Amino acid sequence: MQTKLFKQAKLLKNMQVVVLCGGKGTRLSEYSEQIPKALIDIGGKPILLHLMEIYAHFDHKDFVLCLGYKGDKIREYFEKVGTFNIKFVDTGLDANKAERIAKIKNYIEEDDFFVTYGDDLSDVDINKLLRFHKKNKKIVTLTAVDLVSPFGILEVNKKSEVTKFKEKPKLNHLMNGGFYVFNKKIFDYIKNGYDLERETFGELAKKRMICALHHKGFWKSMNMLKDVIELNEMFANGKTPWIRK
Repeated sequence: MQTKLFKQAKLLKNMQVVVLCGGKGTRLSEYSEQIPKALIDIGGKPILLHLMEIYAHFDHKDFVLCLGYKGDKIREYFEKVGTFNIKFVDTGLDANKAERIAKIKNYIEEDDFFVTYGDDLSDVDINKLLRFHKKNKKIVTLTAVDLVSPFGILEVNKKSEVTKFKEKPKLNHLMNGGFYVFNKKIFDYIKNGYDLERETFGELAKKRMICALHHKGFWKSMNMLKDVIELNEMFANGKTPWIRK
């Protein structure tokens, strides 16, 4: 029993978390002309801090922030807050996701590490994700979430009569929700000019070296103004499933 507990504790030790937060956030120009997308406030604090607190709840408090657009503002904010152990890495203004990850290779200390986008919130169990990754022994483990229709849909019978309205239903498909665990072997699949999802993940999928944990709980990405409004409304109404008590 003691051996089993020791192995589990070793498995769930503090791991590095790489956060991709260097994008320009052009679809949120109302904010991003002044601040980087990652510093947009949700309930009075930046979405990036909310995200980091998700990992910190599970005792993963060592962060590598992949900076780019207005990265100096992210650095200034967190140096003032003095929260967590953070390495700030300038990964370039126009770099894509794969290029940003390639540039932090020398900062990775263990065989496995977390990777996440700087604009997604979820109530995913981070340590469950890690256990799933260790069990399956793949190069990449991602969090798969249900694809939700951005529109309401109709059901129509053979007489062209509308029989039912469904407001933004879940569709019978899964999408990539981020919240990854990577093995260091990922760097062998990142080549100059590669897109992370298309080329890198595409090659891994062909070799069956990427797996997905289906997360059925809360997940939301902050891509547009309506998402900022919705997340702030959720916070104001006390509906914050991503915040662990």
